[in-house]
Amino acid sequence: MAAVAEPTPGTAVSEPIHLAELTLDSYESLVSPDWCPGCGDFGVLKALKMALLQLRIPPHQVLVVSGIGCSSNLPGFIRAYGLHSLHGRALPVATGAHLANEKLHVIAVGGDGDGYGIGMGHFIHTMRRNLDLTYIVMDNEVYGLTTGQASATTMLGMNTKTTPRGNAEPPVNPLALAVVSGATYVARAFSGEPAHMAATIAGGIAHRGFALIDVFSPCVTYNKLNTYPWFKERVYKLEDEARPTWGWRSNARTNSATASRWASFTRSRRRSTRRATRCFSAAHWSTNR
Repeated sequence: MAAVAEPTPGTAVSEPIHLAELTLDSYESLVSPDWCPGCGDFGVLKALKMALLQLRIPPHQVLVVSGIGCSSNLPGFIRAYGLHSLHGRALPVATGAHLANEKLHVIAVGGDGDGYGIGMGHFIHTMRRNLDLTYIVMDNEVYGLTTGQASATTMLGMNTKTTPRGNAEPPVNPLALAVVSGATYVARAFSGEPAHMAATIAGGIAHRGFALIDVFSPCVTYNKLNTYPWFKERVYKLEDEARPTWGWRSNARTNSATASRWASFTRSRRRSTRRATRCFSAAHWSTNR
């Protein structure tokens, strides 16, 4: 007899899915995505489904929580439990859900404006608690839903609706911030490579502790600089560079210094290459609690 994935106690699932019958279609929603054609978030949605399938996690064992923004519409486009919360508040809501039901795989999703702007305080404090959550940030470097204003990750000097003479503020470095704030799985992916992104997301979900996956997810409508071709010329995989993995608790000082070097590296790289990426393309760093 095929194994049956039983519903989590207290849920409303009436027909548990046989694990042997799980396919990518098992995660298809009745609602079709309404993102702009070519939006990078399509790749993230596909990669998330692929990751859940790789881990053999049925839909009724998944909760996807979001904030506000284009990317935060994702919970409606995947068959799983979903909660569309307030702007910048995905992580505290996800925290409550995780503490109430540790059997659920709680995945928070959102954009750079939602997570690194108004949600920055929650971002830092959730990482220092190192709860068993996965946070996927679709980083398009602008506020897409409100038609292209500068966000926390907008490149220095970039022209937007709110910075017509060029952005005067350097962007936030989310990977460096995550490392020094206590996150124990820190990764970056590119929505133009969904297979690699799926493996990265799967690693984050399987990791016990807080996992950040920052995704370069181009906004094809309001960001005409950071496009698919722009990223494809610049991104590369850290695992191909044979770089070391650092243990957080055993060497916190080294990790702090390393994060600082990441920030310094990207600043110097930006000066030498005017349109260089801010940070590494698809790095992941992790340690078990």
